[in-house]
Formats: sequence, C-alpha cells, structure tokens
Amino acid sequence: MKRQLKRSSTDKSILGVCGGIAEFFGISSFIVRLIFIVLIPVLGIVYIVLGNVLEEDRRL
Repeated sequence: MKRQLKRSSTDKSILGVCGGIAEFFGISSFIVRLIFIVLIPVLGIVYIVLGNVLEEDRRL
C-alpha cells in the first residue's frame, strides 16, 4: 500500500501539517516543528539578500 502525505487529525498544533509530515516520515513531530521554526527566519533572510543582490530584469 502506498503511503500518502496528509495532515494529521490527532497530532496538530494549528492545522496538522507538521504532524502529517512527521507521520509520513516516521519521525517526531517535535523535530519537524523545530525544523520549520529554524527555516522560516533563514528563508526570510535569504529572500531579502537575494532581493538586494540579484539584478533586476529591465524589460520595456
């Protein structure tokens, strides 16, 4: 039977997304939530840096 990624109906803080990912991979939902918490600010910083470093496409 093929596993399918779904939101968890039992292990959820907000919508069950992290709980569903944890169940899919067979790991602790705490670890998944911790990864999300760490990645959000990192990705925000990367976005801001790229916005300032990348050259703008100047099409007319």
